Amino acid sequence: MITTRDITYDIDGKSFTGYLADGSGGTKAPAVLVAHEGGGMTGHPKERARMLAELGYVAFAMDTFGEAITSREQAMKILGGLSADLPTLRKRANVALDLLKAQPNADASKTAAIGFCFGGTTVLELARSGADVDVVVGFHSGLGTSAPQDAKNIRAKVLVCLGADDPIIPAEQRDAFIKEMTAGGVDWRMELYGGTGHSFTNREVDAMGLPGFKYHEATDRRSWATMRDAFAEAWT
Repeated sequence: MITTRDITYDIDGKSFTGYLADGSGGTKAPAVLVAHEGGGMTGHPKERARMLAELGYVAFAMDTFGEAITSREQAMKILGGLSADLPTLRKRANVALDLLKAQPNADASKTAAIGFCFGGTTVLELARSGADVDVVVGFHSGLGTSAPQDAKNIRAKVLVCLGADDPIIPAEQRDAFIKEMTAGGVDWRMELYGGTGHSFTNREVDAMGLPGFKYHEATDRRSWATMRDAFAEAWT
């Protein structure tokens, strides 16, 4: 049985509302943080939290923005602001992780954080902050950071799943990420999927008509399976 509920919490006087999906069945279970795309708290991160709950985990879809997104211009302004203010972005992710770990059925000794698009950026910055998390997974995630030297703080195993045809994350960004992870001594993996663009996990993205943004069922399924493998490796 899966139980779900919204959780409202405050950070620095700003209100955020996340979504908890608990598939633990009342016993201690691994805890997974979910970070949403640039479109904010849509149905996509909630769906992923429920999918994780169906696997027996306690999942919490964090609210990174603290406000509903009503326009592309609004979203881009928020994304630009958070990208330029890593302490704030990292704090929001760490607060959400701590909230998840505090849930009654969450096993705080077995934790992961996954993110999509900017959510991938968010969980990578969570890792760079030195957070106590076992695995971090980014799906079509932005890889760039203004603080690559902080890779040395990463304690998690890192997995990024990317489309080879993603216009948002070109080869140059992938190469820089490889150098960053290697220099930081990180246990990292990168999976690259052919014929795949950006937002390949989001069934709703096609309706937006953005060049290079397209749902890809096979890559969605394969990358999710790779995530599960990464969890199994970390928790067995």
